[in-house]
Amino acid sequence: MRLLIVGTLEGYITAAGKIAMKRGAKVSHTDSIEGALTALRAAAGADLVMIDVKLDIATFIDSLKSERITIPVVACGIGTDAAAAVRAIRAGAKEYLPLPPNAELIAAVLEAVAEESHSIVCSDPAMLATLRLAEQVAPSDASVMITGESGTGKELMARFIHRKSRRSGEPFVAVNCAAIPENLLESELFGHEKGAFTGAVARRLGKFEEANNGTLLLDELSEMHPRLQAKLLRAIQEKEIDRIGSSQPVRVNVRLIATSNRNLEAEVRSGNFREDLYFRLNVFSVAIPSLRERPADIPMIAEHFLKKYAEANGLGDKRLTEDAMLMLKTHHWRGNVRELENTMHRAVLLSRGEEVGPEAIMLTSKMLAPEGSAQASIPSDSPVANPFAGPGGTVPAAAPSQPAQPGGLPTGYGPPKGGKPGPYGMAANSSAAAAANAGTSGAGLAALIGRTVADVERDLILETLTHCLGNRTHAANILGISIRTLRNKLKQYGDEGRSVPTPGNDERATA
Repeated sequence: MRLLIVGTLEGYITAAGKIAMKRGAKVSHTDSIEGALTALRAAAGADLVMIDVKLDIATFIDSLKSERITIPVVACGIGTDAAAAVRAIRAGAKEYLPLPPNAELIAAVLEAVAEESHSIVCSDPAMLATLRLAEQVAPSDASVMITGESGTGKELMARFIHRKSRRSGEPFVAVNCAAIPENLLESELFGHEKGAFTGAVARRLGKFEEANNGTLLLDELSEMHPRLQAKLLRAIQEKEIDRIGSSQPVRVNVRLIATSNRNLEAEVRSGNFREDLYFRLNVFSVAIPSLRERPADIPMIAEHFLKKYAEANGLGDKRLTEDAMLMLKTHHWRGNVRELENTMHRAVLLSRGEEVGPEAIMLTSKMLAPEGSAQASIPSDSPVANPFAGPGGTVPAAAPSQPAQPGGLPTGYGPPKGGKPGPYGMAANSSAAAAANAGTSGAGLAALIGRTVADVERDLILETLTHCLGNRTHAANILGISIRTLRNKLKQYGDEGRSVPTPGNDERATA
C-alpha cells in the first residue's frame, strides 16, 4: 500500500503517517495539489491519497480525471465539520476522516482501499493444483500468461504470483488493455513528455516505469492493437521504452504477466495477435479452471461473499439455507466467481432475517446456460418478483405451474437434505417452495412469449426500483449493473414517456 498525504493537516501529518506505516503502508508527503500531481505522474505513484479538506479537492480530482489517473481520494480535516465533509464527498472524495487521527479508523480506510485483500478462496483440488503450479513459477522472472474465462480471477492469480516472487516488495501495477482506447494506451504504458500531444500538460511516466523492479500486469492483452503490440515486443526484448515525444530511451526492469479470456493461439492464426509477442509472453502458462470445473469452491466462496456484503451493509451475520446452497451448487455460473459474487450481494440485500433462502437467490445467465443445468432466474417468492405482494398489495404471487421434485426443490436443483422446513417455516414440499422455479416453468415462459427482450428488461428494472422505493444505488446492486447503466436506462424510459420512480424513500412507480 502506497499512501500519499497532501497538505499540512495542522501538524497531524506525522501522527497519521506513523499510524499508516505501522499498518504496512509506504508513506510520502507533499504540501500542495501541484506537488501531488507531480508525484502521481512520477514512477513512485500511490494507491491512496489523503488530502487536507482545506485544499481545492474538486480541482484536484478534476485534474486526476483529465490526466486519466485513477486513484481513491480520502479527505481529512480537523474535528467533525459536517459541511466540510459534505463538500469533500460531493467533490469526489471517497471518504472523510476527522483528525486527530484514530489508529483504528485509518487502519479501516487502508483495509477498505486494499479490500481486494487479493487472497484466493478455494478448496477444490483443481484450483489447488493451479495455485501450486503458479507458486512454483513465481520466484523466477519468467513472463507468465494467465488464461481463463471472464470472472475466474485472473488478476487475483497475477497478484498471487507477485506476492510469491522475489519482487514482492516492489510495485505491482495493472493496466487493462481493453478499457483504454488504442490512441491513449500507448501513453498509459510508455508515458509521454510535456507537449507531446494535445492534453499532455506535463511529463507523465507510464506503467512500465511505475512498475520498475516490480511486476506489470497487462490485463486482456488480446485487445491490444497490432501496432502497439510491435512496440511492446521491442520493450520486452530490449528492456527499454520510449516515452511519446522523447528521443531518449529509458531502461526498465519489470516482470510481465499477461491475461486473456480469448484463445491466443487462435488469435495468432487469424492474424490478430503477433506470434513473436505471444511466445515472448507465454514463457509459462497458467490456466485457471472455470467455477464449473471446481464445484467444491462454490460453498466456500459463497460464504466468503455472504459475510463480506453482510458486514459492508451493516446487516449482521447471515447464513445460507441448505436449499439455497443447492441452488448455488447446481447453477451453471457462466460468469464464474464474479457472477457468484454479484449473486451473493443481491442475496444479502434481499434476504429477510438471518437466513438466506432460495427466495433471495436471483440467478443470472439463464439464457446462456447449457441445456440440463439449473436455470432459475428470479424466484416467484422473491420480493423483486412480486414487489406489491403481501398485505395491502395489488399483485398476487405467481402460482407454481409444475410439480417440484420429491422434497420440494424445483426441478434442476436435486433433492433437499433431510426434508427440513423451507423458508419462513413452510414445509419443504409446499407450493411456495415449488414456486421457486416458476420463472422457468411453462406458465412463466408463456407469459413472456410475444414480448421483446427490451420490454422484459424495462419491466424488471422498474419493478426492482419500485421495490427499492426509488433508491437507485440499491436497485443497481440488486440488478447487478452499474449505477451509470441504470441511470441511462431510466433516462431512456423517461424520454419514452414511461413513469419512472423519483429518488426518495417514499415514492413508488405509478401503475
